[in-house]
Amino acid sequence: SGVLNGITSTYSNGCLEGVNRKIKQIERTAYGYRNFKHLLIRIRLEENIIKEKEPNNYFLVA
Repeated sequence: SGVLNGITSTYSNGCLEGVNRKIKQIERTAYGYRNFKHLLIRIRLEENIIKEKEPNNYFLVA
């Protein structure tokens, strides 16, 4: 019945699988991070959940 539901349903879990794949790839490339917090920050940066800090241009203004 699960296969029939998958065929007849218009819903897809493709987006979720893409996010899972991206997180696993980050985990592979980030092997050796000091703590789990750094890994979570990297995942949020990659997913654009949080933004990088704006560069500080105070020194460029004369």
